[in-house]
Amino acid sequence: MKPKFVCLLLCLFATTGYAFGGEKPWIEVRSPHFRVLTNAGGGEAREVAREFEEFRALMAIRYPTFRLESGAPLLIFAARDEETAKALNPNLWKTKGEKYASYYSHSWEKQYAMLRLDTWVRESQVNVFYDYAQMLLSLNTRWVPTWLSVGFDEFYSFTRYQENQALIGAPSERLLLLKLLARPTIPVEVMLDVNTRSPYMHDETEVYRFRAEAWALFHYLTLGPDMEDGKKLDQFFGKLQDGADQKTAFQQVFGSFKSVDAALQKYVERFTMRSLIVKNPPRFNEKDFSTRTMTMAETQAELGGYHLWSRDWDNARDYVRDALNNDPNLGLAHEEQGFLYLYDGKDAEALKEFTEALAKDKSLYLSQFFKTMMSSQATSDARADQSIFRQGLTDTLNLNLQFAPAFIQLSWLAVRQNDLKTALNYATRAEALEPSRAGYHTYTGQILFRMGRYQEAAEHARYVAQRWLTTDHNEAVDLWNSIPATQRPAGETLVEDRPKDTERAEGVMKEATCGDRKQWSLTIAQGDRSVSFRQAEKFRWGFSDTFWYGQNHIRICHGLEGKRTIAYYKPSSSKDSAGDAVEVEVRNELPAPPAKSPAD
Repeated sequence: MKPKFVCLLLCLFATTGYAFGGEKPWIEVRSPHFRVLTNAGGGEAREVAREFEEFRALMAIRYPTFRLESGAPLLIFAARDEETAKALNPNLWKTKGEKYASYYSHSWEKQYAMLRLDTWVRESQVNVFYDYAQMLLSLNTRWVPTWLSVGFDEFYSFTRYQENQALIGAPSERLLLLKLLARPTIPVEVMLDVNTRSPYMHDETEVYRFRAEAWALFHYLTLGPDMEDGKKLDQFFGKLQDGADQKTAFQQVFGSFKSVDAALQKYVERFTMRSLIVKNPPRFNEKDFSTRTMTMAETQAELGGYHLWSRDWDNARDYVRDALNNDPNLGLAHEEQGFLYLYDGKDAEALKEFTEALAKDKSLYLSQFFKTMMSSQATSDARADQSIFRQGLTDTLNLNLQFAPAFIQLSWLAVRQNDLKTALNYATRAEALEPSRAGYHTYTGQILFRMGRYQEAAEHARYVAQRWLTTDHNEAVDLWNSIPATQRPAGETLVEDRPKDTERAEGVMKEATCGDRKQWSLTIAQGDRSVSFRQAEKFRWGFSDTFWYGQNHIRICHGLEGKRTIAYYKPSSSKDSAGDAVEVEVRNELPAPPAKSPAD
């Protein structure tokens, strides 16, 4: 998965005030697989929906085994102009000189694409389809290296449509950039090592060079001489998904790094490049898409939801308040109010809103899930309560069968009941739905470990630790170290991914305070001793993927008390703290099996 560290400063961004008070209700367009909301005309929104449908259909042709539907539904906001886009996501305009034409956000629960209709030309489309392609890749892969992910997204996002055909891998400005740079290509072996920490992913000039060369390498491995229109790349891709070492698999399929370097350099120097032609691709009639004008309350609720998921709390509160005032029976508005209460740490009020939301709209799977997880039955050891809890999770899946967190919680319940076979079954279901979420692989390994299947557990731990960084890596190393050395591959050692020049403290979360650096604090208990930390200037924190709060709603200062916590910090001489925390990791430890059968 992408790094899931949550920067606390995201919650502190300044925002503009409520911007749509004088707006008219927005228009909703529904196509077979997409939903587009706009404050422009229905015709423009139908055009956007058609283009998304066409892109999705082409991906289905190119990868017929791909799963194309995510457990996080995609909602597209087609903003009329820059003013609308800026009001939708004001934080994007905080960087001086930035004027976004589009933006895509992918979370565990919902996805949003925001685009501007006044700039809905080739460049805007490329940016949105780049992220959409990335989402599809993550739905269908356990892990892919950075170069392959970027190359895949770049290659498909530049797809061009003509009257009776589509051109995949069409030449782009990436090729022009490579020619203008007039520099030797980055060695392939170096490309294969690039990850989120590499300079190629942070230095502005190098980022664009890397993206251009990732496009060129993917293009060459797909359409280059002797590449069999991508069959060799598909073979390499399959080896990666089976757990093969990337560099070994690459050379087995494509030859030595030196030979590929020479061939790639020659390839990018060519005058022209071919495209993959798809004859008579599926076309969609915009007249078949339903179009309606939403109510003002629905408009406000949808806009409030966008602000909520982009952590623009003030605007979210304003929209949700007005939506509830305009229509107290609107389930979506109650659901969003529940999430606002959850962010404020008001659990009782949040539970009430989720319950109300579900009563008014039984299709709201998130309200069903959060209502279930916040119920008293969720932590009960009584079998009757656990049956009610299980039914609540089953009801969630009946509304959204691809919502992996519900399978994780069903698995967690089975572990509590010491039904490890059932727990493993649910865990593997979640893995299949979110194969790129590293913590799900580790969780399955933890269940295998408890079942005594040590070698399989070790393989899960090694797979994650060798491919992911920080929290995901360290959680896998924990599992690895818990397995008897005789049951692990001989001669292999996995070590923690620790921030440079830091010390390590481990304990149980006692309390934490959110806020800016002056307000922020963390205290962990080590037996009878408590250790406190301030926040370092550069700080990040991570958490186990099995936490039910998930990526969207988890907060270090609420709901994590009593959880195992590791702090990597730089010591200080202050009497008030042990030092400045550079990184904090919070673990969701596997629940202990019941000592005896719980009472009814």
